Amino acid sequence: MEVKMDLVIDDKFKKICKSIIDENKAESEWAEIESGDMFQDDPYNGGYDADEEAFCFSYYHPNGNEYWFQITIKEVNQILGGTLKILTLTEAD
Repeated sequence: MEVKMDLVIDDKFKKICKSIIDENKAESEWAEIESGDMFQDDPYNGGYDADEEAFCFSYYHPNGNEYWFQITIKEVNQILGGTLKILTLTEAD
């Protein structure tokens, strides 16, 4: 059974989003430098995945569980603009 949880976006993740936007790269440029751990700020770890065409992250919950989520450049902008405030995460396999 797939376990999901909602996560209210915190300042730490907003800082990661700001770093993404500050890079000022197009998706094609992100694809050229894709990395699974480009952004690391406990409890978040992730980077751009060209196959998914999104930034893919792990979130390490204080209970010890790992959760996965991904966001697009558009969603990064929505987070920084304050219109996207909650992410739905899926428990890692």
